[in-house]
Amino acid sequence: MQSLALIENWPVPTAAAAVVRADGTLAGSHGPTGQRFPLASVTKPLAAYAVLVAYEEGAIDLDEPAGPEGATVRHLLAHTSGLAFDEPKVMAAPGARRIYSNSGFEALGDHVAKATDIPFADYLHQAVLEPLGMTSTTLEGSPAKDAVSTVDDLTRFAAEVQAPRLLDARTVLDAMTVTYPGLTGILPGYGHQRPNDWGLGFEIRDSKSPHWTGASSSPRTFGHFGQSGTFLWIDPDARAACVALTDRAFGPWAVEAWPPFTDAVLTELRAANPS
Repeated sequence: MQSLALIENWPVPTAAAAVVRADGTLAGSHGPTGQRFPLASVTKPLAAYAVLVAYEEGAIDLDEPAGPEGATVRHLLAHTSGLAFDEPKVMAAPGARRIYSNSGFEALGDHVAKATDIPFADYLHQAVLEPLGMTSTTLEGSPAKDAVSTVDDLTRFAAEVQAPRLLDARTVLDAMTVTYPGLTGILPGYGHQRPNDWGLGFEIRDSKSPHWTGASSSPRTFGHFGQSGTFLWIDPDARAACVALTDRAFGPWAVEAWPPFTDAVLTELRAANPS
């Protein structure tokens, strides 16, 4: 795909990107797709997927208590537990506000580890990474932000989410559907959003503006970006997903570069599949 070469214009030392179709085939790639990059918050969709595997295995239930008093696994996945951004401090009642929370995902990791008697990094490896052949991906700390991976590995994950084998398709549909709709909140790097819609571990584009995806991205687009200059989006209407990893921290450069890049990718996909 010619559009992927636009990453050459990004003001970053190194970047790699790829697009994978809903049928699992690679539409194109550019850059060192086998190089390992810190994912930052793109860790969260991987961690959420492992939590959902634990749910389907019967180790946990989405509506069982977890995290602060009154909160559940579902609240933690959807950033509505009331926990603060980066400390285990309660800022709101469960379900009242959308507070993006690293500490919430750390509580999730602890909860799954206790329920399965397996350290969360090991559970993620056994439940998601190993079955998908993501041999270059490791979790090296917090389930909120400390995974390291490659574009090649994340295309395997993006293919899985689009055509699930590890989870029931209905569970993935729940993950990409707005959970606790109508809540407002702050999208890190983009300010206050009304509403600030999330599914279970995935951010949902809907009508958010500004946003890190493209102007032509469908409202059903879901995914995540990371403060290490990384993103993964899946657009069900385009029947494709895109991964981009860099080694420059998120900032104004990304706000400016990512949306037109995504629009160029989507334009090329639509030209190749006009139906």
